[in-house]
Amino acid sequence: MRAPARPDLTAAWGRVVALAEQRGQDPEHVLAVERLSHLSGVEPARIPRVLAGTAAELPLYERVHQRFLRLRTTRRDKHGREWPLAAIAEDFDAPGASLGPLNAGTGLPRLGHAAGVQRFFGVYAGFLLADSKSAVERALATTGGGPAGSATGGTDDLEHLSYLTGITPQAIRLTLDGNPPRIPLKEQVRLRFEHLRRTRPREDGQPHSLSAIAGSFDASGQSLTRLAQGEGLPNLAAAAGIQRFYGVEAGFLLADDAEALAGALAGIERELESAERPAENPMLAVMRAHDVRSIVTRAGKLSPGGWKSLADHLDDLLAREGQLGRPTEGEAP
Repeated sequence: MRAPARPDLTAAWGRVVALAEQRGQDPEHVLAVERLSHLSGVEPARIPRVLAGTAAELPLYERVHQRFLRLRTTRRDKHGREWPLAAIAEDFDAPGASLGPLNAGTGLPRLGHAAGVQRFFGVYAGFLLADSKSAVERALATTGGGPAGSATGGTDDLEHLSYLTGITPQAIRLTLDGNPPRIPLKEQVRLRFEHLRRTRPREDGQPHSLSAIAGSFDASGQSLTRLAQGEGLPNLAAAAGIQRFYGVEAGFLLADDAEALAGALAGIERELESAERPAENPMLAVMRAHDVRSIVTRAGKLSPGGWKSLADHLDDLLAREGQLGRPTEGEAP
């Protein structure tokens, strides 16, 4: 198995600088170190060395630990305080103590806990962990809408999205209609793993063996047997190894610094490019319309107390994603 090509950060940087200048924006502001750090999770002091290709990569446990601390530091609650471990873990029905080793840097979280942390903070969960909606949105953003006329939900488009996301064309249609399938995490990861083996075979057309995949991250083939049989989840290190083996995006907590920074640059590049597009990608518009109608319909049944609770929850959600909440009294909405 040949190693996947490393992202060309110099070329990505140059494209973003050119786009910023075309839009009349200051490249130094668009590419500010703190902004790149917020998007990628890479410590600000490491950004210049990562760009220069001189940063030694951190061990997985240390990288995940630092990304978690970065999330807590940069995405605080509506009062400006760091989210307590108990509040984060409660979101995915776990005790706060289960995140103690992650917070202290003494151990890796379970795969399900890593998914919960990423979901709590609103960062992309990664290929194996993303739910259908997140995966489709990510794929649509990555493809930028494709050539003219491609965003119509045709068979070829759905097949391409299926290749990128690991979910079936039928599930993608349901997701675009606002009814994403609800699949248990264990089954979802198994299906995504099967998809990788089926759609990214060896040069002779055969799937890569479990021993070849596991050997790429110094493990045995037996360590992936339970995953292949749908009997259990891999640990976080194994999930990172599988994603790295197949060259798919590792996600916020799992990506190495170059991959994470490349994703941040790509996001900024798409943001700048979208400024001159005459219309929004219609597939994204369909997804958003379904979501908005569903939320408004259900919210209309709330009592005044329910509306306040909903507003408080939105404030918390916006805060943890690093955005401002609702305006205070006297401010314009």
